[in-house]
Amino acid sequence: MRRRIPARRVLAAALLAASVLASTAATPATAAQTFTTRQSADDDCPPHELDHALASRLDKAIETVRRQTGVPGVVAGLWMPGKGSYVRATGIADKATGEPMNTDVFVRIGSETKTFTVTALLELVDDGRLGLDDPISAYVRHVPNGSRITLRHLAEMRSGLFPYTDDADFQHDLLSDPKRSFTPQQVLAYGFKHKNTFAPGTQFQYSNTNLTLLGLVVEKVSGHRLTDFLEKRVLRPGRLSHTLLPDGSEFPQPHPRGYTNQTLSGAVADSTDWNPSWSWAAGGMISDLHDLHRWARIVATGTLLRPQTQAQRLKMLPTGHPGTSYGLGIFKSGGWIGHNGSIPGYQTVTVYLPSKKATLVLMINTDIAYQGQEPSSLLARAITEIVTPDNVYDRAAPTQ
Repeated sequence: MRRRIPARRVLAAALLAASVLASTAATPATAAQTFTTRQSADDDCPPHELDHALASRLDKAIETVRRQTGVPGVVAGLWMPGKGSYVRATGIADKATGEPMNTDVFVRIGSETKTFTVTALLELVDDGRLGLDDPISAYVRHVPNGSRITLRHLAEMRSGLFPYTDDADFQHDLLSDPKRSFTPQQVLAYGFKHKNTFAPGTQFQYSNTNLTLLGLVVEKVSGHRLTDFLEKRVLRPGRLSHTLLPDGSEFPQPHPRGYTNQTLSGAVADSTDWNPSWSWAAGGMISDLHDLHRWARIVATGTLLRPQTQAQRLKMLPTGHPGTSYGLGIFKSGGWIGHNGSIPGYQTVTVYLPSKKATLVLMINTDIAYQGQEPSSLLARAITEIVTPDNVYDRAAPTQ
C-alpha cells in the first residue's frame, strides 16, 4: 500500500530507512554539461578532467541508474587529486518545460544540514561554552528523560527520543498543508507525546528530534538565531557564499523543480516550493555544487574545529546498517565520510575519502525511492564502484 509514506522518508535524509517504490517514469536523457562557474582557484580541484575512458564509464553508469530509478535530473561532481575531476549534469530540471538540468543550481540539501548544525555546536564546545556530556535538560525544558540524555547522545543519534516524523498526526498535518510553517517547539511536541524508545546511549535511531533540540541549544548558548550563528561561524569562515538556512519556503534561483510522492494520496507532486521549516536544524538548508565541494573536505577534516574536537566527532559507532557507522552528525560509509540528504523533492550526497583526498557530491531533484532504496545512494554506489572499488559507498549487503 502506497498511501502512507514511511515516516523516516518524511524525515530529511532517511539514512537507513525503507521507502516506498518509485512511481515516476524515466525521463529523456540530455547532453552532459560541464561545470564552469563559481569555481575559485584555491579549491582543491585538479585543473584537468578525468581521462576520457573513465569519464565515459561514469557517464554510462550515471545514466543507467538515472533511467532505471526514474530520476528526472542528476548533478554529479567528483574530484580526485592526481586523477582529475568529473562534473556533469544530465536529465531535466523541469518536467513541464523539459528544461535540462545544469550544474549551476541551488538545491535543498535535507539532512546534510545536520553537519552544519553539529559543527556550530562543536564550535561552542571549542569556545568552552558547553560540553558534549551536558544533559539536554540544562538547555531545553520538558524533554522526556532530559536529565539523562546528553548533547553527545543527541548528535550521535542515540538519545532514545521518539522521532517526531514517526508521529501520525505530524505526517497528516505536514502533508495536508506542506506550505505551512512549523516552529521547533511545535514539531518537538509531536514526538514528546510518545514514550522514549530506549535508554540513552544503548542504541542507534536516526531522528530529527535530536537535531532540532541541538539547534535550540545553539540558539540558547550563542544568543543568536541558528541561521545567523551559522552564517557568522560556519558559512563565512568556510567561504560558503551559496549556502543558507531559509526562514520559510524561499529558494534562490536557479533551482530545479523537485518531485516527491510524499503526499496523502501517494501521487507524485511538485514539492519545489514546500516549506521546509519542519526540518529546520535537521534538514532545512540550501546549497549548490560549488559550496558542497568545499564543505565535504571542511567537515570531514575538521577545518573549523580543534583537532581534539574533530576526533570526538569522528568516533564512529555502529548503526546496524552494514558498512555504515555514525559519529557526531556525520557518518562513514565504505571509508567515505560526510552525510546524505533527503527532503521532499530532493536528495544529495556529500562525502570525502581521506585516503585519496577525493570528494563526491550528488544532487538530484526527486526523493522517490526505487525498490526501497534511495536513488542518490544507488548513484553514489555506482560511481564509487568504478573510481574507488576498495571504498564503495553504501555497499549492498551480501544476499544469503
